[in-house]
Amino acid sequence: MSDGVRFFSAGPLSLFMIIILVGLVIILIPLLILGMIGAAFTRLGFSWISALTVVLLMLIGSFVNFPVYRIRRDVIRVSQDQASVFGVCVPCTSAQVWDTIISLNLGGAVIPVCICLYMIYHALLITGTSLVFTVCAGITVVSIITYASTRLMNCAGIQVPLLIPGLTALLVSLLLAGGTGLAAAVTAFVSGTTGVLLGGNIANLYRIKDLEVSEVSFGGAGTFGSVFICCILPALIA
Repeated sequence: MSDGVRFFSAGPLSLFMIIILVGLVIILIPLLILGMIGAAFTRLGFSWISALTVVLLMLIGSFVNFPVYRIRRDVIRVSQDQASVFGVCVPCTSAQVWDTIISLNLGGAVIPVCICLYMIYHALLITGTSLVFTVCAGITVVSIITYASTRLMNCAGIQVPLLIPGLTALLVSLLLAGGTGLAAAVTAFVSGTTGVLLGGNIANLYRIKDLEVSEVSFGGAGTFGSVFICCILPALIA
């Protein structure tokens, strides 16, 4: 010890144990999160194998987009070249065309919609047709809130807030279903995922042509996180 300062030297074994500990944390945390998400889906009626399969398909499918439509827009830009007209230098203009591709994301749109249809079908067999009104009302409310909170950014596309749609779906489903249970969970799941796609993506379709983006993915970048949260939160009230 010198001047009240203590020095400690870690040996090779201690350093090796620290590296192993960090590696275990890096590996175990994603597995723990994946297990929690799988447990959430099992509370919605899925088996463990089907729940983990759905989660993995959504995560892997988030990188897959299916082009469905192309928006063509003509934009006039002023170039830096100049031409002489009657002795006066004026800038030349040239017309260029940009295409914006509208696509469906496999993990954030196609799979969640299929799960919604599956859950509604089985819930109707148990609860009856009264669930239809509850789900439609929930979708309407979540779509309106999502549309009002979604932001469109040049060169970035559609940005749906991460937590607002999911929390709105939870509150609406609790009020409409009269408490927790299967009906409330199905309402929250369907209204959340469908409301994000309707209010965040489809309702803003007419504004996409004003954004300087090459592709807008429904359920993809800017939307997938919100859809994924809406798939997990309903398990809290199942």
